[in-house]
Parts: sequence; structure tokens; C-alpha cells
Amino acid sequence: MPHIALPAPHPGIRGLLAFNPASGLRLSELAEQLLRGESPLSVGERELIAAYVSSLNCTRYCAAAHGATAAHRLEGDFALVDAVQADLATAPVSDLMRALLQLAGKVAESGLSVTEEDIAAARAVGADDTIIHDTVLIASAFCMYNRYVDGLAAITPDDPDVYRMIGAHLSDHGYLPQPGE
Repeated sequence: MPHIALPAPHPGIRGLLAFNPASGLRLSELAEQLLRGESPLSVGERELIAAYVSSLNCTRYCAAAHGATAAHRLEGDFALVDAVQADLATAPVSDLMRALLQLAGKVAESGLSVTEEDIAAARAVGADDTIIHDTVLIASAFCMYNRYVDGLAAITPDDPDVYRMIGAHLSDHGYLPQPGE
């Protein structure tokens, strides 16, 4: 049960965004830019970072919704997303993706947890300044989104099929409001 009265019973952040449409639009635009804008990282990789950070923050809605979106963008590989969220050390990801997810995990812990060694490790497997920047910014933003969703006790469905539908919608349409929404 959300901590505030929402204008519509939409799950997760969608209900919260509807509470204040002006800030909701800005938060949607930020997500669209971070996860769909220009980047050397694919949409699937960026969604995986968002899902991983959300899982570390124990934000079930965001971990499941962005996990499903990542899977849809990574050729339907739900097992890969599950493996990353269960144990990054053994997940079947590239060395670059593992280093980026480790970096994102440090950001989720605290921005001050990121060390020169973390940056050097990412660079050693091919990350450049833009990739490092995008990873840290996505991780930082999702810490904010996670706290927004959990701090107001957003509606969090239990049915995994709901998240698959949310993931398919986000994969196809992104984060900006659609006509009629």
C-alpha cells in the first residue's frame, strides 16, 4: 500500500510519476536519455546496469521491471539477467560488462566506494571515459529511482508475468509517456 494517495493504481514508479506530472515527466525524460540516448553501451547493457543496481538496492519492482526490459533487449535472455542478479562473479557476461557492473555496484554502495582501482579495472577491459561516465550516471540515477519507489512504497506486483509485460512495453516504447497515458 503506497504511503501517499496516488491518482491511479499503476504499479511501481508509474503511479508515483502520475502524482506530480511535471516532475514525473522530467524523471521519465531522464530515464529515456540514460537508457535510450546516445551511448557506446547498448540499451540492453544499460538496462542490465539499472536492473543490477536495483537488485543490490533490494528494490523488487525496479529490479524485475528493468531486468525484464534488459532481457527483451538482450535477445530474450532472461537467464542471463537472473544470473547477474544472483551472482555477478559467475554470471556469463563479458569481462567489460562484469567490470561495469562491479563499478555500478560500488556506486550503489556509495559514490565514495569507487576507487581508482575500479576505474583502472574497467579501463583494462576496454571501457573509455564515456562508458565509465554512463555506467556511473545510470547507477547513480537508479539509486535515486529506487529510493523514490521504495520510499513511497509504490505498488509492487508479485506476478512475474506483470514484469515481463512491463519489460516488453519499455523495450518497445521507452520511458516517455505514450499518447493516451
